[in-house]
Amino acid sequence: MGDKTASQRWVRLGLNAGAVAVGVALLAGSVAAVYGVKAQPRLDGTLAVAGLAGSVQLRRDAADITHIQAQSPQDAWRALGFVHAQERGWQLEFNRRLMQGRLSEILGPATLELDKLMRALDIHGAARRQYAAMPASVREALTVYSEGIAAFYASQSQAKAPEFLLLGTQAGGGDSAPWSAQDSVGWALMMALDLGGNWGNEAARLNLLQTLSTEQLWQLMPAYPGEAPATSVDLAGLYRELGVYKPQATQAHAPQVPQAGTRVADLAVSALQQWAAQTVQDMGSNDGKGSNNWVLAGSRTQSGKPLLANDPHLALSAPAIWYFTHLQAPAGKAADGAELAALDVVGAGLPGLPFVVLGRTREVAWGFTNTNPDVQDLYLELIDPDDPDRYRTPTGWESFEVRNEVFKVKGQPDLQLPLRSTRHGPVLSDVQAVYSQFLERRRYAVALRWAALDTDNGSIEAGLKANGARTVEQLFAAFAGYHSPMQSIVAADVQGHIGFKAAGKVPVRAADNDLRGVAPAPGWLARYDWQGWLSHAQTPQDDGAARGYVATANQRITAEGYPHFLTQDWILPYRYQRIAQLIEATPRHTVDSMAAIQNDVLSPATVKLLPALRAAPSAHPLAARVQQMLRDFDGRMDRDGAEPLIFSLWSDELVRGIVMPRIGEASFKAIYGKRDLRAGLEGILERNDAWWCAPQSCAEQAGAALTRTLDTLQSAYGADPGRWRWGDAHAALSTHRPFGGVAGLSALFNVSQPSSGDGYTVNVGQFNANPVPADAKGPLGNRFANRHAASLRAIYDLSDLEASRFIYQTGQSGLPLSGRYADMRQQWADGRYRALQMQPQHWAHSLQLRPKVAP
Repeated sequence: MGDKTASQRWVRLGLNAGAVAVGVALLAGSVAAVYGVKAQPRLDGTLAVAGLAGSVQLRRDAADITHIQAQSPQDAWRALGFVHAQERGWQLEFNRRLMQGRLSEILGPATLELDKLMRALDIHGAARRQYAAMPASVREALTVYSEGIAAFYASQSQAKAPEFLLLGTQAGGGDSAPWSAQDSVGWALMMALDLGGNWGNEAARLNLLQTLSTEQLWQLMPAYPGEAPATSVDLAGLYRELGVYKPQATQAHAPQVPQAGTRVADLAVSALQQWAAQTVQDMGSNDGKGSNNWVLAGSRTQSGKPLLANDPHLALSAPAIWYFTHLQAPAGKAADGAELAALDVVGAGLPGLPFVVLGRTREVAWGFTNTNPDVQDLYLELIDPDDPDRYRTPTGWESFEVRNEVFKVKGQPDLQLPLRSTRHGPVLSDVQAVYSQFLERRRYAVALRWAALDTDNGSIEAGLKANGARTVEQLFAAFAGYHSPMQSIVAADVQGHIGFKAAGKVPVRAADNDLRGVAPAPGWLARYDWQGWLSHAQTPQDDGAARGYVATANQRITAEGYPHFLTQDWILPYRYQRIAQLIEATPRHTVDSMAAIQNDVLSPATVKLLPALRAAPSAHPLAARVQQMLRDFDGRMDRDGAEPLIFSLWSDELVRGIVMPRIGEASFKAIYGKRDLRAGLEGILERNDAWWCAPQSCAEQAGAALTRTLDTLQSAYGADPGRWRWGDAHAALSTHRPFGGVAGLSALFNVSQPSSGDGYTVNVGQFNANPVPADAKGPLGNRFANRHAASLRAIYDLSDLEASRFIYQTGQSGLPLSGRYADMRQQWADGRYRALQMQPQHWAHSLQLRPKVAP
């Protein structure tokens, strides 16, 4: 009887415990649901906002574009700041801390090396100097925008974004503002940093020349197709003579990071360590990456009016880098009396900036690609052997400039660090660990000269002016003062004009500068100093009259005989050639045919290497079947196909098998994925280069790579190649910072979608097949995750601008609990679009912002 009673008691207790557990789970779910609602922005009704002079109408259309209708340009900019804080508050905060070198204050030592690099570059200091030099009307625009962000936080109209709660921080932190006018200038500089990649090429060449001859360097990293290297200097001999390298190069050690604890914040810090270290190593690199734009004259369209397409390729992130907005306000006056043009512009803006970067007014549309001129030079600064605080200049020894920076690191004492700079700019070898692998740092420091840091940077003023343009001529005039990063702009207007102009600053190098910015130069020789700038009239341009269209895809944009040197590091012309082929294949284009070009996934680079793969000898049991499949493969990198996966892994294995033994594992890891080695691989196979392929023949290397490929794919996806899918390995991965690599949170914060393409298709799907990152998932560990793709696609029809279209890879909201956080991803992956309109037929939401009356 006692045992029975006890068992009954245990059953009742178990039932009660189960009920409690269920109750706790339901309560937690209810709390999360309530928080999820409170964290969403107010989209309807009325809100009082400090600083507004008049009422502002905020409406969202069916495409989820935010339409801002204000009574003055200042109120439009202020309202835009409010909206960006509503939707992208954490994005603004993370980016603000990133550019200021202050991530470690909230994330601990994992991001300290990245903070050091940002402080060394002095992005925020350059931003303050540039802001002070701007016209008063531009400073006013940035100021009222930042005040709109502050007004959102003062309004307390929604709960904190989850990132703030999980990390226990707040916007701004301490007594600082959540965003300042200078931060907007800094964010424009960060975009220039992301798109200005020459210093990474120079550092890679310097690294490789430890083990390669100059001839071998140009075999691995050849100049633009059909051209000789821009310099004929024996670089390897020069650096040996100068004593640049350590006697014995050693592997750099990554900074040590404490073991993660069990708290979510600690897990986030641990996941960030690899990302931060990789970002420091990759900074200054954009090789093999780029964007597309093209514009067709009415002679090539069915409507008789121009069509324009643009898809800028940037690193995929969640939330997306862009936010689509329509700004509308009548003309007005700045506080200093300057005339402000009326606003009626729709398109993609960057949270952090108060204007539409890419888009259209009612009369003109425009699109950007990165021109990528060489605006970054590295200098070897010779250190005084008698006084390490001095370096050599053309006029003798000078002292390094030193800034003593204090880094606040979460969970650790403050760190004080002296950061050096020279007459050329910041010393990178003090803060990028890669130099410790090979540089004789007792003799040399490496400094950076970068155009974007100059005080006369007028890019923000140009962006504001462009939002009032009504013709192609006015648009290009607005960008006449644009500085950095140089952009290849195509434009079209409703009158039927089209055009192209490269806008931005490009340095002039002396006639006796025999290095031409290709590799680090001796900093004490005056002939390697910049001599000034190309004028706006001297940069490339084209009115499109010769062919009826202009297209750019980061290829060489200068015509034969162009007298000025821009760079030798153009992107391989595969995308441009395919775009031109598809334009010319159709006599009269429509919006639909433009969309088909944007979503084209035929890879000419794949087609070029396919014969070597088809002929590769392999005794693997699956080899015969796979090569039968490859015989019918036309090079289309479709997400549903097996062949793109086989080819991509094989070409990756082939590069590893041929190149890594020749340059060493450390150097290979330092450059692979950041430097585009496809042209080098093509040349090696075409020449059947015995030195590179040794100790095997090139055919044997191809066969061995195929065998390794099939072993890997069989292990990952099974023994039936017909069931392998490129999209399974090649998901477009938009990664969140800092929670993109945190188990249990990454599924909520990241946005992932199977995707097509590769690095050479018009519909780009760039991957970095280097060691598995912290956010690894799937059988291949995200080795082929699509991380750099069309950050947006837009098509503008100048016969009816309301028929224009757009899409990007996530959604408008930056709040992961929102249904609008990732609602565009399937449309983006499928090649579909949303309407890009100024006058939609109906509104999904309507919110009125009214001036807040002081108590």
